[in-house]
Amino acid sequence: MIPVEYACAFCGEENEVVPDESGGRRQTFTEDCTVCCRPNLITLTFDDDGDVEMEVSQEYEA
Repeated sequence: MIPVEYACAFCGEENEVVPDESGGRRQTFTEDCTVCCRPNLITLTFDDDGDVEMEVSQEYEA
């Protein structure tokens, strides 16, 4: 699978993840920023064509 880039929800720096195609159509996981080390909550949704929609938020939002 091709890496997907995202901006850290805390510091805004670019990061990337490699989605696991075998993980289902909707995946939610935590990925630490490679710059500020804070946890980003990432939700990936795959459509029928294999395209990926990504939502990124702070894991500890109030």
